[in-house]
Amino acid sequence: MTDEGKVRELEKKAWMIRLELIRMFSVGKAHHFGGSLSCADIVSALYFHKMNYSKENMNNPERDRFIMSKGHSVPTQYVALSMLGIIPGEELKTLKTLGTRLQGHPDMRKTPGIEAPTGSLGMGLSFANGIAMAGRLDGLTIKVFLLLGDGELQEGQVWEAAMSSANRGLHNICVFVDRNRFESQGEVERSKGIEPLVDKWKAFGWETFRIDGHDMGSICEVLDRFDGTNSKPFVIIADTIKGKGVSFMENTFKYHNASLDDKEYQQAIDELQGTLAALGEGRTG
Repeated sequence: MTDEGKVRELEKKAWMIRLELIRMFSVGKAHHFGGSLSCADIVSALYFHKMNYSKENMNNPERDRFIMSKGHSVPTQYVALSMLGIIPGEELKTLKTLGTRLQGHPDMRKTPGIEAPTGSLGMGLSFANGIAMAGRLDGLTIKVFLLLGDGELQEGQVWEAAMSSANRGLHNICVFVDRNRFESQGEVERSKGIEPLVDKWKAFGWETFRIDGHDMGSICEVLDRFDGTNSKPFVIIADTIKGKGVSFMENTFKYHNASLDDKEYQQAIDELQGTLAALGEGRTG
C-alpha cells in the first residue's frame, strides 16, 4: 500500500504536469486540452509510482511499456518524460512546430520514450497485445500499460483486441480507460453509448475495477494489485473530468481541441498555480 506522503507527492506531480501542459500549449494554437488534463493523475501514477521505467533503463528490454492509445493526449506523456529527464524541458515549447520531435500524435521513431505510434483511434490495445506476445516469446517479464479514451471504445477493434488479450492469456497487460465522458463533438453516451463498461470488460475475460480517476490513493491502490502475473488481463475504468483543473474547460467538449486567447491562458495558469500553491508546490513564471 502506498503511504500518504508518496500519494501527496504523486498528486503534486500530476498538478505540475497540468501546469506545464498549459505553458507548452500557450496561446493562439489549437491543442487537445480536455483529454490531456483529464489523464494527468493516471500518467503521474504510472511513471512515478508503478512502472519499471526511467532514463537509465529506457532502452532495457526488461523495461515496462506505456502506450498512449488516445494519441492526441500525448502531450501529457511528453511532460512526464521531461520530468524524468528523457525529453529536455526547453524542448516542450516546440510542440507541434515544423521539424520538432514532439508532434501532436506520438512518433516512436523520432521521440525518445514513445513505444507506439498511435492516434488512429482503436489500435492501441492491438499494439499492446503484440508487445506482450513478443515479450513472452523473448522470455521477458515486462508489464504493458495502456491508456484508452472512452470515446475510443466506440471502435470495434478495441473489443476484438480485448477478446484476444484474454484468450491468449496476456495477463501482463494493464489498461486504463479515461472515462471523462466527452469526445470531440459532444457527450460520448449521446454519440454512441458504451455502458455498462464493467460488465462488458468482465464479459470479455478481464479483471475489472472502477475508480475515481482523480483520487491518487485509489489509483495507486488498484495498481498495487497488478503485478503482471494476475489470472486475467487487468482493466481500470477511471472516472475523470474532461479539462480537469481549469474551471472553464471542465465537463465540456469545447476544449477537446481548441486554442486559448491571452485572457483564457492567464486564467488557466492562475488557477493551476493556485492549486499547486495549496499543495505546497506553487511556482510562478
